[in-house]
Amino acid sequence: MAPEVLRNEPSNEKCDVYSFGVILWELATLRMPWSGMNPMQVVGAVGFQNRRLDIPKDLDPLVARIIRECWQSDPSLRPSFSQLMAALKPLQRLVIPPHSDIQCPVSPREQIVNANHTP
Repeated sequence: MAPEVLRNEPSNEKCDVYSFGVILWELATLRMPWSGMNPMQVVGAVGFQNRRLDIPKDLDPLVARIIRECWQSDPSLRPSFSQLMAALKPLQRLVIPPHSDIQCPVSPREQIVNANHTP
């Protein structure tokens, strides 16, 4: 949760941007945020001590920058979701061309649905 939410202050969609930064951190590090701390310790650290999760030095610089921007203390300085979409666009490195022979894996559920589907 965003610091302002933890302090029970007025909030807007920028608190969701902060949370998106935490989710991006989780995806990039494959770690649980604030592991080893209980919920009250997290409230104190994030909401009142202005602490943030450590961003690994070997993390892609663009991802690290986006996370930091999402975690700005002043919510008005955080990017909008449309700005985040533009910032994330360069990260689409593994794009499969539209007419590629590469097949995406099909889940077992999709296999069953496809097998039962009659055109």
